[in-house]
Amino acid sequence: MITIGVISDTHGLLRPQAVDLLRGSDVILHAGDMGSDDIIPTLERLAPVTAVRGNVDHGAWARAFAPDEAVELGGRSFFMLHDLDDLAFDPAEAGFDVVISGHTHRPKMETTDGVLFLNPGSAGPRRFKLPISLAKIVLSEGTMETELLTIEP
Repeated sequence: MITIGVISDTHGLLRPQAVDLLRGSDVILHAGDMGSDDIIPTLERLAPVTAVRGNVDHGAWARAFAPDEAVELGGRSFFMLHDLDDLAFDPAEAGFDVVISGHTHRPKMETTDGVLFLNPGSAGPRRFKLPISLAKIVLSEGTMETELLTIEP
C-alpha cells in the first residue's frame, strides 16, 4: 500500500492542518505555486516530495523545479504540471493513469478516457470563497482510491 499526499497552490503558506493531513504519506506531490523556498523542505520532513514549478514560483530556488514531471508510483504513471491548460499531449495515448495539476484553486476529480485528472485545490491562502483543500491517493493491490480533503480556515 502506498499513500500519496497531493497538495498545490500553497503560495508561501503551509498550514498546520495541511501538514497534519499529509502526515503518514509515503510520498508527497506538490503541483506548483509553492510561493516560497521553505515549503518543500518542510514537506520533506514528512516524506519524499516531487514538485513542479508554478506561475508564482520565481527566483533561484524555483529553477530547481521543472514545469512538469512524470512519476511512477505503485505501478501507476502520474504526470504533474501546474496549469492543466499547458497539457500538450493526450495522457491516455501516452499511457498515464493520473494527471495532477493545480492553478485554478478549485478541487476537482474527473476521469476521462481512463485517466484520472486530479486538482487538489489550494492549501494556501483562501481565494474568494473557494475551499482550502488537498488530496490523498491510496494505491493498494491494483486499486486506487482518491479523496479530496477540506481544511476549515
